[in-house]
Amino acid sequence: MDGLRYTPQATILVVDDAPDNLALMSSLLKQDFKVKVASDGEKALKIAASEWPPDLILLDIMMPGMDGYEVCQRLKHDPKTMNIPVIFLTAKAEVEDEKKGLELGAVDFISKPISPPIVMARVKNHLALKATADFLRDQNDYLELEVARRTGEVTAIQDVTILIMASLAETRDADTGNHIRRTQFYVKALAERLRDHPRFAWFLTESNIKLLFKSAPLHDIGKVGIPDRILLRPGRFEPHEFDIMKTHTTLGYDAIVQAEQALGINVDFLSFAKSIALSHQEKWDGSGYPQGLRGDDIPIPARLMAVADVYDALICRRVYKKGMSHEKAVQIMIEGRGTHFDADMIDAFVEIQEEFRAIAQRFADSDADVDKKQDFLAHADLC
Repeated sequence: MDGLRYTPQATILVVDDAPDNLALMSSLLKQDFKVKVASDGEKALKIAASEWPPDLILLDIMMPGMDGYEVCQRLKHDPKTMNIPVIFLTAKAEVEDEKKGLELGAVDFISKPISPPIVMARVKNHLALKATADFLRDQNDYLELEVARRTGEVTAIQDVTILIMASLAETRDADTGNHIRRTQFYVKALAERLRDHPRFAWFLTESNIKLLFKSAPLHDIGKVGIPDRILLRPGRFEPHEFDIMKTHTTLGYDAIVQAEQALGINVDFLSFAKSIALSHQEKWDGSGYPQGLRGDDIPIPARLMAVADVYDALICRRVYKKGMSHEKAVQIMIEGRGTHFDADMIDAFVEIQEEFRAIAQRFADSDADVDKKQDFLAHADLC
């Protein structure tokens, strides 16, 4: 307790309607403390809630208007004053009076007529306890801020690492550009639209939507394992090439599983990333790959990504094709309702299609980017 003793210049507020009592207590306390006085409850509450609140309050119970019990109750219900210790100083000496005062939050109960040494001892003891409580509270606040700061740093490092990994995969695919950023925001927008839908509300919580946004860029991470001669082919794949290209789903899933095993713990966003990487090419009617999943067997994160991924592929210019208009892309998406896509997700997509258009414009690839891709393909060794 040596470093946590009460401050010699602590401020004591004395509340009593009798001038003689105020004078007596002021005379007793002023040698060691700063003393403030209030002759009624309203004044006491104003002083307690002021910019310079007292460190402890000595409070009479029997006062006209607002009695001491009500003053104490209001002090303890106000966040600004709830931590100020209250000692009842009163002529009411029944056990029930003391019990009521302590139940209201008072730290002590001293009966009149007072014994000056006892009053001083108890005041000093409770100031020392308050100093300890304030110190621990300050330490706790500091620790909470420090935990929040460090958690923020870890999250930022995690986010940057994800984007670097995703960007590494995308740089091997000369057609993708800002695809990972666009699909990330498409998925978020669609999830937020569906968060109150009866089929999805249980899953699309605020925290899960954040995890979806974080994990979405890893949907094509498996492309790092596809040979350049196939990945960089400027046109349609031959059947055997497409079979190899389809393995990017399992390659991505396996890579994330291995990373999770290396960590030795389950990470929430990686569980979403696994389902997105593996299943975003599945189709509602079971004709997709790699597992031929059908309907609700397809994980919700993968179904969201399927809508985002296909829309972006349709509207974006490639070195071997022009991008479709937004309107044409929306029409094709609608035609896939209930076959390629979850019908409810397509309905939500149509409702927020202008938001998709805005995201596409915000993260649009420039003509220079596409020209660079074309030049890259022209000089790439695809043997």
